[in-house]
Amino acid sequence: MLNQFSRTQLIYGVEAMGKLAASRVAVFGIGGVGGYVVEALARSGIGAIDLIDDDKVCLTNVNRQIIATRKSLGKYKVDVAEERIHDINPDCKVRAYKTFFLPETQDQFDFTEYDYVVDAIDTVTGKLAIIEKANAAGVPVMSSMGAGNKIDASLFEVADIYDTSVCPLAKVMRHECKKRGIKHLKVVYSKEKPIRPLEDMSISCRTNCICPPGAARKCTERRDIPGSTAFAPSVAGLIIAGEVINDLTGKKSIKG
Repeated sequence: MLNQFSRTQLIYGVEAMGKLAASRVAVFGIGGVGGYVVEALARSGIGAIDLIDDDKVCLTNVNRQIIATRKSLGKYKVDVAEERIHDINPDCKVRAYKTFFLPETQDQFDFTEYDYVVDAIDTVTGKLAIIEKANAAGVPVMSSMGAGNKIDASLFEVADIYDTSVCPLAKVMRHECKKRGIKHLKVVYSKEKPIRPLEDMSISCRTNCICPPGAARKCTERRDIPGSTAFAPSVAGLIIAGEVINDLTGKKSIKG
């Protein structure tokens, strides 16, 4: 029967589409990278998606986040993403958590429920907690390294964390993973040397922060505010989504 996933089924087949429909994927971080992960998973027929992010859509998100538009400003990202998922696939089961994932909030989540976990957050402590929880549950996990301050989308690639180079976040993660005895971690990263953002206070969140009162993580308190583009984070997100779909179905691309 013709449906919204018919073109995907022409590539993957009926059995694989059944696997996707029966899978639950957790996406931690619904931003520039994670939003595109969710978009592609929903359009690929994943049957259940957990969305984890405590942030609201900000004006400065509009340049790169697929869920960010003028109409969605001020709304919780997970709520906007859930509505978008259901516009694509009304049958997809969505659980939205307005939670910033950290070691102290990790017990809210039962990782054994997931078939795949995506780490698209930007704090090292949170990333490590996600990875350790996924490994303890025996669930595959893929992590996004730095996508900010990059302008060459062609340089993103998939690798084990210990085979990465150049990326500052990947360097920190290599060190921390080794300390914790984490032997393998699939990541997407870029070998592009990060560009140093301009220090323009007329457009900086440092002096023009529009985060709502009481926000857990205001821009004025961040150690660094990276520059970003519409095309670098989206590529990282779509690469992750492709890896998730191919891993869940056991499919691999034909290279050469």
